[in-house]
Amino acid sequence: MSEPGRRRGRAHDAEGAREAILNAAETVFAEHGFDGARIDAIAATAGYNKSLIFQYFDDKLGLYAEVVRRADREMNELQAGVIAALSEDETIASNAHKFRTFLETTIKIFFDYLVEHPRIMRILLWEMAEGWQTLAKIVSQLNTEDIEPFEMLFHKARSAGLLRSGFVPVIQLTMAMQICLSHLAFLPLYKMLLPGEDVSSAAALARAREYIVAFVVAGMMIDPPETKP
Repeated sequence: MSEPGRRRGRAHDAEGAREAILNAAETVFAEHGFDGARIDAIAATAGYNKSLIFQYFDDKLGLYAEVVRRADREMNELQAGVIAALSEDETIASNAHKFRTFLETTIKIFFDYLVEHPRIMRILLWEMAEGWQTLAKIVSQLNTEDIEPFEMLFHKARSAGLLRSGFVPVIQLTMAMQICLSHLAFLPLYKMLLPGEDVSSAAALARAREYIVAFVVAGMMIDPPETKP
């Protein structure tokens, strides 16, 4: 069967077509940013007619919004276990070991997600460079239900003497995530400056993750009291 024939056959699979378009859009948005991305390029990459894109997503912003929502859903699914632990264990905000584990797990999840989804990382970098102006148009469509449990947990941990600061909890977590994002975004620069250093292998990324987790958590949490021998 010819290539066009195969494409017409795929068009009958609506879910498959949507996923192919979203994957193509993620690729093009990562490469060119929102403003530089073209629907024609996304259609060509996906192997579908651009009219189908408009049918499914209305316009370029609607397509971008779904790409971001999909990433948001993936992150929420990865964090589901952490969120469940918050709701099930009332001692997590007063137990230093449990709270430390919560912070470490949260940061590791985000770091690993960025490693496994470099296109999403590039989309975030485009947003940062452009002042988050595109995300501002769709932020109301994102899931923010997990913010309140995090804030309550941080306030309780602060009252229990586990946290150094009462600074805005969401910003504290976002700063931790920014460090993960910055490290991974700087890898090409590290390779240029440190040509003999292994900075991007799986082992190197694992070492970087452990360092970032230890660095961030030590800065957020109060040191445990020294025990006398």
